[in-house]
Amino acid sequence: MSDIVQYAHRGSAAVITINRPDKRNALSRALIAALNAAFRRAAEDTAARSVILTGTGAAFCAGMDLDELRGTLGADSDKVWDDAAKLSALYELIYALPKPTIAAVNGAAVAGGAGLVTVCDLAVSTPDAKFGYPEVRRGLVAAMVMPHLLRHVGERTARWLLLTGELIDGLSALRVGLVNQVASAENLLTVAGEWAKSLAEGGPKALATTKELLGRCSRQSMSVDDLAKASAEPRLTDECRHGLTAFFDKKPAPWIPEAR
Repeated sequence: MSDIVQYAHRGSAAVITINRPDKRNALSRALIAALNAAFRRAAEDTAARSVILTGTGAAFCAGMDLDELRGTLGADSDKVWDDAAKLSALYELIYALPKPTIAAVNGAAVAGGAGLVTVCDLAVSTPDAKFGYPEVRRGLVAAMVMPHLLRHVGERTARWLLLTGELIDGLSALRVGLVNQVASAENLLTVAGEWAKSLAEGGPKALATTKELLGRCSRQSMSVDDLAKASAEPRLTDECRHGLTAFFDKKPAPWIPEAR
């Protein structure tokens, strides 16, 4: 297991911890691969009845590693498609995992990091954690997370989050249904552990079947592959290139009226 992802046990739960605090736990290619391996390990771990996902440092996950993404601008489109497909596959793995999953959100969960929260079955957050989808402000599209976000918050709130790119705190996330509970940073894993203990009272096969049926009842209209492609395509555009350049230069994006 890579040291950028830590794997441990807490009672009946496997605890998967994203460990890139110097990069705000941003989703690099290596981290996506390590998380994939960790969740596959948890699926086969007979000591783990559920899985808790959390992060180290000030952030839960700040989304895609934009510095790494910037390196693909102007590159062969196959690399862009491959990156999107691997993140999409990770989301699907977590969402369809036969064991219940809990996001313990210790800090900012933004863009792809917010996506990780939405594919987990349950979520507990600190009150001051930040959630949001600022992709459009970089010329990107949060396609892969759309169906998962819609399941939790409904279309009106999803449209506001996805179209404005604004961030909300943990209390607002609780109010709109993005998380189940808020807890202090000191009690975050305690709450997650209590949920894991409660989940362990369910039969493993009954829990897996319940998750499978829930997935079938909320079947999305677009395939996972189509959503990955919809996420990848904007990365090949001049708009995305200009948006990321402005982000790293700490300047307004060129489409903002005041920037003209």
